[in-house]
Amino acid sequence: MTHSARRPLIAGNWKMHNSLAESVALARAVADVRIGPRTDVVVAPVFTALSAVAQALVGTPVGLAGQDLHWEPKGAFTGAISAPMLKDVGCSHVIIGHSERRQYFGETDESVRNKTLAALRSGLTPIVCVGETLAEREGGITFEVIGRQLDAVLNACESSEIAAMVIAYEPVWAIGTGRTAKSSDAQLAHAFLRDRARHKHAEAADRTRVLYGGSVKADNAAELLAQPDIDGALVGGASLDAETFGRIIRAAG
Repeated sequence: MTHSARRPLIAGNWKMHNSLAESVALARAVADVRIGPRTDVVVAPVFTALSAVAQALVGTPVGLAGQDLHWEPKGAFTGAISAPMLKDVGCSHVIIGHSERRQYFGETDESVRNKTLAALRSGLTPIVCVGETLAEREGGITFEVIGRQLDAVLNACESSEIAAMVIAYEPVWAIGTGRTAKSSDAQLAHAFLRDRARHKHAEAADRTRVLYGGSVKADNAAELLAQPDIDGALVGGASLDAETFGRIIRAAG
């Protein structure tokens, strides 16, 4: 499958921002953006706003994502939220293993694997994040790190599950810093990840969408999205402004 045959996905990760009213207003503004017929768009508000945002997005082409989940469907896990709960509130996607979860909350390759399997088997599309730190990049071990992170998931999945998931490459050194990987460097990482998946399940890997997530902005989105193995973007800060996010969406086609 060629790059042009994979539907671009633009995902907005709102992180720990926005009140209930602000989340609804932003969701409505994003829904008003002209979205191309071949582009998928999802937004990931805070958990407390999921239900209200789901209602605001009814009848629009914009989907809803959770920012995290627990791998168990229910139980004594105070503060956690499960895949069935995300489905129940209207989510179609969930972000898993974001670098901030790995860095600040002790997320491991094992927990990312378990969460990915829980999402897939509950009918959610996981957006599985992998990426290297600045020290790892400068140490020349980028591919070793992201290969290990991806393998933890791939080794536990069937071919159909790999085709159903989304992979997001997010160089940790570029998140929230304003620094962005050169489009050629980002393409190299994306091609490596797809090739890694292809060794496990060749046909599925060609259908798997790989997103770029490292300080994506309106002025660099088109160049990044033109790369043959970059199938969309996981957008952080720039997704908090509907006009800016809309320009990124339009850059996808």
